[in-house]
Amino acid sequence: MNVDNPTSENSNNGGMQEFLLSFGPGLLWAGSAIGVSHLVQSTRAGGEAGFALAGVIIFALALKYPFFEYGPRYAAATGESLVEGYRRIGKWAVWLFFALAVFTVVITNAAIILFTSSLFQFALGTAVSPVLASALMYALCAVLLRVGYSALDIAIKVILLTLAVSTLIAAFVVAPQTDFSTFSISLIPPAGSTVTLAFMLALAGWMPSDILISLYSSLWTLAKNQASGIKVSVATARLDFKIAYMGTAILAFAFLTLGAGVMYGSGTEFSSNGAVFSTQLIDLYVQTLGSWTKWLMTITALTAMMSTALTVADGYPRVLDRAVKVLTINDPTKTANAPISRPYWVAVILIGIAMTAVLQLFQTSMTQLVDFVTIVAFLTGPIIGFLNLKCVTSPAMPEEHQPGKAMRVYSYLGLAGMTTVAIIFIASRFG
Repeated sequence: MNVDNPTSENSNNGGMQEFLLSFGPGLLWAGSAIGVSHLVQSTRAGGEAGFALAGVIIFALALKYPFFEYGPRYAAATGESLVEGYRRIGKWAVWLFFALAVFTVVITNAAIILFTSSLFQFALGTAVSPVLASALMYALCAVLLRVGYSALDIAIKVILLTLAVSTLIAAFVVAPQTDFSTFSISLIPPAGSTVTLAFMLALAGWMPSDILISLYSSLWTLAKNQASGIKVSVATARLDFKIAYMGTAILAFAFLTLGAGVMYGSGTEFSSNGAVFSTQLIDLYVQTLGSWTKWLMTITALTAMMSTALTVADGYPRVLDRAVKVLTINDPTKTANAPISRPYWVAVILIGIAMTAVLQLFQTSMTQLVDFVTIVAFLTGPIIGFLNLKCVTSPAMPEEHQPGKAMRVYSYLGLAGMTTVAIIFIASRFG
């Protein structure tokens, strides 16, 4: 029998059982990715240009795939997270990542939680202070995280299943009246549209998300190992991620269809405020297809943002917790299997306090703050991508699990593409 390719029924059953027990980190990654990039950016792309920006979405999804996939690949192959991988590259790499995370964590959480709580208020018809509503929403996320990784894992599976079903139903409903003739794989602004180069670059830069969340997924892979009691194989970890990535891509085009179906050619001027834009989408669905679609689109919008709120609320403290351990213990082998501890909960509390303060002081300036974080993400994306590639090609990575020549070439092309997009984006903002 070929032990590398077992064909017996017991082996197949064992492989399926392992996959089902290990399934989940990819969904957490998808939950953190599907948010503003899908609900706002993809939908707005459809509303302003129909399917003319489909090529930009395809380009971005293809460009970034390796650097996201390297997170679970490295974790499954080495038993370490990418944070330990960065430490093996050099302490400077951990400090760089740590500074970036600390620099962006409060503003990112504030924007996502404010957006999510605003949608909940719209759905419930309440008018509580946005700051209070955001604080309550963050507290709800923190309570769920206190229950443990298993609760987060189950919650995200339920939320993403609801999101996928509601989004695909909504796209199916609007498809018959959608003009697909605008479909294009061009990477230049469509003639005669209101689409700007800056919007196209932002769409590409945030689709499906910031490269930083690859570090979350490496830690979620290890957390799943601890929760399930088994060590997930590299093949299973990669399959889990591929399923999540494909689902994320499908939903990106589903949201593009939502915008193209009811917003494109409607004559509506779209708001730059994410929460307001989402309510415009819901209202247009009601006007176009009837009042029964309001609950469908509300569920779609809420689950898209709730998945992001939950995973980001866990992701940042988790990587900060691990970074503190790696920087203080100085031996990656001693931190790889460490559970979350006091730094995680300190981060959860401090982020909540700082987020509330930022919303209280700068609520009317959140757009400018988010723009600043966006610029930082554009500048550092290629750097994080390069560090991920260094990790999976380092001596710590078993040779049989390292990317092959084709994947390495693919990665370098991705780095070149991300760097080019970042330079053009920055030039467009300050030119």
